[in-house]
Amino acid sequence: MTMPVQRAFELKGLHVLAALVAFFGVVIAVDVSMAIEAYRTFPGEVSATPFEDGLQFNRTLARRAEERSLDWRAKVGATVMGAGSDVRSGRVLLRVTIADATGKPVTGLKLSGQMERPATEIGRVSPNFTETKPGVYETAVPDTPGAWDLTLNGSDRAGRAFEAESQLTWR
Repeated sequence: MTMPVQRAFELKGLHVLAALVAFFGVVIAVDVSMAIEAYRTFPGEVSATPFEDGLQFNRTLARRAEERSLDWRAKVGATVMGAGSDVRSGRVLLRVTIADATGKPVTGLKLSGQMERPATEIGRVSPNFTETKPGVYETAVPDTPGAWDLTLNGSDRAGRAFEAESQLTWR
C-alpha cells in the first residue's frame, strides 16, 4: 500500500492578495463604522444659536478693545494667612492692585472673581473684593493649596469694564 504524498503548503501570490484585501477590508470597515458613530453622537452643532453667539462675541471683542485703551494693569498676589507660624488660619488673602498707565491707582471698582482649578470645576470659589487702600482690593478665600485660575471682573462708576486673568499657586 502506498501512502499518498502530502504536499507542503506553498504561499502563492493569490494567498498574499487575499490576506491584504482582508486586512484592509477590516481596517476600512472599522474606520467607516467609527466615523458613522462619531457623527451620530456629535453632528457638529456646537450651539443652537450660532448667529447670536457670534454677535455676542463681537460685543466681547469691542469691550476688550475699549478695556485695552484704558491701559489698566493688575498685579495679583496670594498670601497664606498665618504662614510661618505653627498654625495656619485656613484662609488665603488675595490682593489685587490695579493701576492705570501712569501708575495712578484705579479706585472705586466693583471687583469680583472666579477661582477654579485648571483641570476641573470642583472647588470653584467666587470671591468678592473690597477696596482696602486706593487701588488695592482684597478678599480671603479658603486655604486649599495647589494651582488656581483666577478670572477677575470689575467695573467702575462710569461703567467701564475691567477683566484680568491670573494663575495662582500656593502650598
